[in-house]
Amino acid sequence: MSASDLDVLVPQPQVVDLAGQRLAISPLVLGELPAMLKAVQPFAQRLADEPDWLALLSDHGDALLSGLAIASRQPREWVDALALDDAITLAATVFEVNADFFVRRIAPKVGDLAQRLNGRLAGLTPSPA
Repeated sequence: MSASDLDVLVPQPQVVDLAGQRLAISPLVLGELPAMLKAVQPFAQRLADEPDWLALLSDHGDALLSGLAIASRQPREWVDALALDDAITLAATVFEVNADFFVRRIAPKVGDLAQRLNGRLAGLTPSPA
């Protein structure tokens, strides 16, 4: 097994220096997902492409800051006190570290589940006469 194979199985954290602190941002774990999904729900569809962090901050600031606190494993007060450029760096890093997880692991499973449910529902729904 090569080092790159190991990185796929055990993703390495991305280190970023913000507000005089060195953070190791790693993918979310199962216990963090409920709170994170609740935080990003208002703007999740806007994360499909490269997000416009300033627009998200303007439109969904509280939810975005809560999500950043969860994903960075820092207190919300620490995130709230970041300079704008540090907050954007943190958001981009969190997105980069977790995008693979959501796009490759969660989205396909949600899509498969939706297909199966639609198939079952179609079988239960009477067709119009």
